[in-house]
Amino acid sequence: MPDFMDEAKQLADEHSDLADKGFDQAAQFADQQTGGKFDNQIQEGEQQAEGFLGTDNQGNQDNQGGNQ
Repeated sequence: MPDFMDEAKQLADEHSDLADKGFDQAAQFADQQTGGKFDNQIQEGEQQAEGFLGTDNQGNQDNQGGNQ
């Protein structure tokens, strides 16, 4: 795997709350721009990106803990 991918995973791991927020904002923006036509595909892409970077479980833990 290229070095930049490893670095991205490391940064996402160190700042999982920011990574998760960024994924959520990107998904919301894409959903707004497409008028909700591709909601399932957008959500699937968000989940795959979170899974690849390893932020999917960490983000859920933050949300369950009542983060803000």
